[in-house]
Amino acid sequence: MDLGSNFPAKLEPYLLMAKGLKGAAAAKLIQDVTSAPGVFVFSELLELPNIQELGKSEQHEKYLSLLQLFSYRTYQDYVSHKDFLPPLNEAQTTKLKHLSIVSLASDRRILPYADLLEALDMSTIRELEDLIIDAIYLDILRGKLDQKEQQLEVEYTMGRDLEPGKLEEVLAALQNWAETTSSVLATLDAKIQEIAKESEAAKQAALEHEKALQATLKEVFEKQKEKSLGGGSMMNRRAVERDRDGMLMDIDEDHGNGKNRNRKSPAEAQPKTRSKRNRF
Repeated sequence: MDLGSNFPAKLEPYLLMAKGLKGAAAAKLIQDVTSAPGVFVFSELLELPNIQELGKSEQHEKYLSLLQLFSYRTYQDYVSHKDFLPPLNEAQTTKLKHLSIVSLASDRRILPYADLLEALDMSTIRELEDLIIDAIYLDILRGKLDQKEQQLEVEYTMGRDLEPGKLEEVLAALQNWAETTSSVLATLDAKIQEIAKESEAAKQAALEHEKALQATLKEVFEKQKEKSLGGGSMMNRRAVERDRDGMLMDIDEDHGNGKNRNRKSPAEAQPKTRSKRNRF
């Protein structure tokens, strides 16, 4: 649930009561609603005609100013104009200080303790931190107390009522924000397109490199294959030649051995002398 989304519902009973009230009764209602717990938006009550009529009465004008104070002003405004406003009770003082933190956070998200102590007219950090913690529990704001740096880091806050004449400023600020955002988005789109083109170019370059590498590898492989086949044929021819030479040598030896076998050695060529036996 968004911060402050249930605050208008807390105002609803006072709106119903205010419709028939005038003068002192309407002034009393303003005192009650600005003191009531959980009620932090007042624009619908402020716009009621009978409430606006209080500004025409010198006696009750200050109560209309009080309601305006709680709608869109701060505790510092009260201090500056308290002589023209009704005195605040404790509940009203605390609520106005809570709302003042919201207004301060609309200008900057980091609020030093020193600035808060001055703006809220508080004397101790412990008192200030208790006030901030209460505001967080009441869903008035979300943030973190940084005790080391002595500051409040605001994440987001409820929305306060707009002061008359401020709507145009808000619309102008929103228009400026929209134009700035559109410019940033256009720049981001252009950058994304540029990155996409560079990525595509890099991808194509990688594909071309891979293609060239594969072609080179194929060429080297084919050359090695041809070299391997050529070397094998040469070796086979040499082996055949060696085998043929060996066969020729064997044949020559065989022929040589045959001739030698047909020849007789000189000793064998001489006829054997028969030994004569002596007859007795």
